[in-house]
Amino acid sequence: GKWKPFQIGALKSYCHPAGGMGQFPITQNVTVVEGGTANMTCRVDYNDNTSLQWSNPAQQTLFFGDKKALRDHRIELLRATSQELTIRIGDVSLSDEGLYTCSLFTMPVRTTKAFLTVLGVPRRPEITGFTKPAMEGEEITLTCSTTGSKPAANIRWFRNDKEVQGTQEVNATGKSFTVKSSLKFLVDKRDDGVAYTCGVEHVSLSSPYTTTEVLEIHYAPHVEITHSLIIPQEGQYFKLECISKGNPRPEPVLWFKDGGDLPDIERMIVEGRELTITTLNKTDNGTYRCEASNHVGTSSAEYTLFVYVRLFLADPNALGQHGPDHALIGGVVAVVVFITLCLIIVVGRYLARHKGTYLTHEAKGAEDAPDADTAIINAEGNHVHAEEKKEYFI
Repeated sequence: GKWKPFQIGALKSYCHPAGGMGQFPITQNVTVVEGGTANMTCRVDYNDNTSLQWSNPAQQTLFFGDKKALRDHRIELLRATSQELTIRIGDVSLSDEGLYTCSLFTMPVRTTKAFLTVLGVPRRPEITGFTKPAMEGEEITLTCSTTGSKPAANIRWFRNDKEVQGTQEVNATGKSFTVKSSLKFLVDKRDDGVAYTCGVEHVSLSSPYTTTEVLEIHYAPHVEITHSLIIPQEGQYFKLECISKGNPRPEPVLWFKDGGDLPDIERMIVEGRELTITTLNKTDNGTYRCEASNHVGTSSAEYTLFVYVRLFLADPNALGQHGPDHALIGGVVAVVVFITLCLIIVVGRYLARHKGTYLTHEAKGAEDAPDADTAIINAEGNHVHAEEKKEYFI
């Protein structure tokens, strides 16, 4: 868990002066919580019938043997023998803290002291400084305080479940302490409903004392508009919803078209936060504004409506949600273009190579003619044998 309880334990240490231990009284220090009970024990290992005595920090005798010396109803005898004297102090207060003396009446008198530590229990904490509600942007201070602790208590802060650091102040009040811890911060809408918990930890407590303050923050509305159709068409049923968040909750919301009131209240129906147009037509085109207000401020949102002419039976809104696979269409077109380009290249190369064949045979023998007349005669002679010499390319 987020809290780590302290453990209470008595401080036990035997106290005796140096020397013959058997003839000196033996005591132990005691720690007790305020309002609890302290048992003070003094004993000796052996005794020759001399008396034992308990005295308080003011050196007032409490018990001499089994004889009560101080009139205090909180103090009573538990055990009195020649070797032990045990008394009980009930409903212990902070003023009971101090050194208690056990005396053994020998010659000379021998004494041993025991310290009684009283833990002051802190009072349950209180959170002050916050007046509900706070306004967004306001600076607030939360102060957690507890009194009566001894030693001084420790205060921890949590914002919901996350620890945050406060500024702590400790002041002594008599024998106890007053502890305060403060948080100072600016609030916004995110702090609305947040729980700030103050916890007091102390050695006298098995688990912390806690108290919680839940913030209430007032802030201006935030508005947005949602719509029922992706592609509105003539004749369709169309709905706009004004979603507004604010504290206090903005009620009611107002609808406007093109800066003025709604023009057709018979087809344009406002119910709560919704605006419904029962049968769309081209006259509904325009800008629709939703406005929400509270005592902090006003906010609005707009939606521009364009009504499409209905030219086919299929619902284009469904097409928008489940349209054709454009990637598939693009792939098919790319393949067709690629095949077409390949065909053009192959046909072009084929035509080019055959054209070269005809020119080669027609010019055969003419290129070596000394004049034009001879070239023509040579060309005609070669034409006779063209079929034999013609080369084919496949």
